[in-house]
Amino acid sequence: MASPAPASPAAAAAHCPPPRIGLAGLATMGQNLALNIAEKGFPISVYNRTAAKVDSTLSRARDEGSLPVLGHRDPRGFVLSLARPRAVVLLVQAGPAVDATIQALSPYLEPGDAIVDGGNEWYQNTERRIQEAAARGVLYLGMGVSGGEEGARNGPSLMPGGSADAYANIRDILQKAAAQTEDGACVTFVGPGGAGNFVKMVHNGIEYGDMQLIAEAYDVLRRLGGLSNSEIADVFAEWNRGELESFLVQITADIFTVADPLDGSGSGGGALVDRILDKTGMKGTGKWTVQQAAELAVAAPTIAASLDGRYLSGLKDERVAAAGVLEEEGMPAGLLETVNVDKKVLVDRVRQALYASKICSYAQGMNLLRAKSVEKGWNLNLAELARIWKGGCIIRARFLDRIKSAYDRNPELANLIVDREFAREMVQRQNAWRWVVARAVEAGISTPGMTASLSYFDTYRSSRLPANLIQAQRDLFGAHTYERIDCPGSFHTEWTKLARRSNGAAI
Repeated sequence: MASPAPASPAAAAAHCPPPRIGLAGLATMGQNLALNIAEKGFPISVYNRTAAKVDSTLSRARDEGSLPVLGHRDPRGFVLSLARPRAVVLLVQAGPAVDATIQALSPYLEPGDAIVDGGNEWYQNTERRIQEAAARGVLYLGMGVSGGEEGARNGPSLMPGGSADAYANIRDILQKAAAQTEDGACVTFVGPGGAGNFVKMVHNGIEYGDMQLIAEAYDVLRRLGGLSNSEIADVFAEWNRGELESFLVQITADIFTVADPLDGSGSGGGALVDRILDKTGMKGTGKWTVQQAAELAVAAPTIAASLDGRYLSGLKDERVAAAGVLEEEGMPAGLLETVNVDKKVLVDRVRQALYASKICSYAQGMNLLRAKSVEKGWNLNLAELARIWKGGCIIRARFLDRIKSAYDRNPELANLIVDREFAREMVQRQNAWRWVVARAVEAGISTPGMTASLSYFDTYRSSRLPANLIQAQRDLFGAHTYERIDCPGSFHTEWTKLARRSNGAAI
């Protein structure tokens, strides 16, 4: 006797109660998150302006296990298909598209329903929309979603902020859909207002720094040590079994194992990574992070260096032309100096430099979060943020366990660098770190992220900086005053008059 055909998604959903949650915006991220939620046992309605996206989502739901997904091609039917209080997740492009989608759905939403924006949105846009929604009695969450397409399908890190009531209504769904670690689901209510989007923005800023530092480690290994792609793949794979274990280190090892399907002659061969144009794209969250750091007077030089690196990478034609001009004026085309060092020694020193630099990048991001939390009264829990970043997200890494522990020990920790465990590790690694940066400078290899991290470390640990001279200069040309180290108060000096008098006396 033939087995019955599997039920269609629509048929499976028809036997379920009305969905509590819907999702609008069915590009790959939206499709994957919808299928993830359905796979966890929660029926979900989906909607997209383009009917073909709805059809492809339903097709995937059927092929991936007859998942309970209901497709809708008009906003009214989509919203009214949901059980109250309704929760509508938006995964559309940040900016005007979000406002347009909200405008299309709003006529059918009722007081107590909730909108959940899962895009990389500017946090002030979220705060504006919270107020606009509240005027209609609608709840609003701005929810950071990290993990890319794979994370959305199998379990992302989720950073919802805004309405605590909206979060409570769908907490069970988000906890099942999020990545899971030994410490629980990688989701938490971040805080009120635009806190969720701001946290995701800083997460992306740390990600910028992480990626820049890994690229610099690769460049030093390749150019200073002469390591082949195969050797570099092995190095990153080995690093991923130790203290540097992380998603980004893991995928870096994988990248160096992929051959180019077509070489220059069209016959295939060579490493694909070597054929990729050295111009880095970006979507804006790194820029926002650096802008916010400047607004809040928080030093974030590693993240800023990574952003500058992307800007400079975009000047490909100018860089090629500059290399030619400078070579004509006597600049060597290759390394300025070679270093005679054992490959194993180089690999170990670069590992230490990368680890110490990463601590600085995370420290800068955490300090920015704390400063914004104080300004906005968000009461961000930095230990809890480190916990939900341990799984699903792009910056997931082994040492987030220890970052969480550092903030558990001292929620008011001024900087990760002064946590006793991290301080000990920084001191132990500083000689190798300095060696790598110095050799790179001597050879003419650009390492802006590692250099910025080392300068940040040296500046932060200095009990006396040359800022006294800068303040004297400011007082001379602008009467900005200064403080003294030997008595309280603000002082102003007629520097030019006194200097002329002193110079005249000397003559």
